[in-house]
Amino acid sequence: MRTARINKILAEGKAGDEITVYGWVKTKRVSKGFAFIVLSDGSSQDTLQLVVSEGTTAHEQLDKCNTGSAVRSHGILKESPGKGQKYELDAYELEVIGTSDPDKYPLQKKGHTLEFLREIGHLRPRSNTFGAVFRIRNLISDSIHRFLQDRGFLWVHTPIITSSDCEGAGDLFSVATSVKDSHKTDVPGGITYSDDFFGRRAYLTVSGQLEAEFLAMALSDVYTFGPTFRAENSNTSRHLSEFWMVEPEMAFADIDDIIALAEDLLRYLFSTVAAKAGKEIDFLYKYYKGISLDDIRSLSERSFTRISYSDAIGELAASKKEFEFPAHWGNDLQSEHERYLTEIVFKGPLIVTDYPINIKPFYMRANDDGKTVAAMDVLVPGVGEIIGGSQREERLDILRNRMVEAGVSEVNLQWYLDLRRYGSAPHAGFGLGLERLVQYLTGMHNIRDVIPCPRAPGTIKM
Repeated sequence: MRTARINKILAEGKAGDEITVYGWVKTKRVSKGFAFIVLSDGSSQDTLQLVVSEGTTAHEQLDKCNTGSAVRSHGILKESPGKGQKYELDAYELEVIGTSDPDKYPLQKKGHTLEFLREIGHLRPRSNTFGAVFRIRNLISDSIHRFLQDRGFLWVHTPIITSSDCEGAGDLFSVATSVKDSHKTDVPGGITYSDDFFGRRAYLTVSGQLEAEFLAMALSDVYTFGPTFRAENSNTSRHLSEFWMVEPEMAFADIDDIIALAEDLLRYLFSTVAAKAGKEIDFLYKYYKGISLDDIRSLSERSFTRISYSDAIGELAASKKEFEFPAHWGNDLQSEHERYLTEIVFKGPLIVTDYPINIKPFYMRANDDGKTVAAMDVLVPGVGEIIGGSQREERLDILRNRMVEAGVSEVNLQWYLDLRRYGSAPHAGFGLGLERLVQYLTGMHNIRDVIPCPRAPGTIKM
């Protein structure tokens, strides 16, 4: 006797095997002489059908075996005469481990909207849609580690609580224990940040990049992979307050090196998803029309188009299209611009380089023209930017000038300047937004549908 997950049973099982399986009931149908139970354990897009015959002890448990119930079943694996399923289990034992009230269980019917499922976030992973999404998310996450580890990168753990505002955007969550108003330095009543837990202002990190830089300047090739936080008051389908970032950082590298790394990483992920998550992709494409399996295979085999920011602005201007936000040189590209370029002009992923210096953070390396920086973004259809990166400014005098221009104080970043004082070297890196990549590959229209517990303004349930 052995216990196995459904994905293993369907991939490795043989007719005649004696099997014990655990899972949750998706449907139950009782007819004369037989009952048919469709079981899922979340390991696969496929389910396993249990055939329960009258006269068996298993049949006596059917009254308690409702949709949503957790059960254990034991029986003999047989080839299935039904369409679309390789095997079924001739079940002669059935134990209901956890009952489910058929009048109250909210996933009784098919065709629930994503909005409804968002309201029952603790149960939505049991749906076909979210089972598929979260298996793909797992596959992508595991594959990112494999890709970078195989290329000699070290996974480093940068802090979640930090004193640095890496992006300079100002939309940060403060971490405090005694300061009542975390948006003020001095609070009426005499409490200041010097009295608080860390003795100074602290935040939830917006990026592990700055810390990854000092690790790269000792270990050469490193990456972070963890949660980051933005207190941006945005309720759009593209924004989360808590999301996951992958941030490789490479010493002795320039902008071309990280562009090559980003392309190789994405093609590897596309190839892996196409090879290992075909059933999930087919299911999601059928219902959400995002990206097909053939499209993903094609993406894994081709190079991405590469243009400068200036050329991108030229393409937008030449389109004569009326955008909500006019596209002028010196303004950042908006989502509508990114989608137009990827969906209409280039019809696929696009790498945009050499952005204006005044719209990018202080740490990006200034180009010789004095107007642009050695930066790059990877844009994809339907989503927009999924990767942003740059060569870092390794020249101490230029970095200090950029900090002054950007209004960034040196007080808390002397350690960062030290990297330019003691053995400075060219280095570069990028950040990959995990949720946006999962959103692209699953076809989900709302980014809150690709993370188990979405965090957004005014919404926190668990």
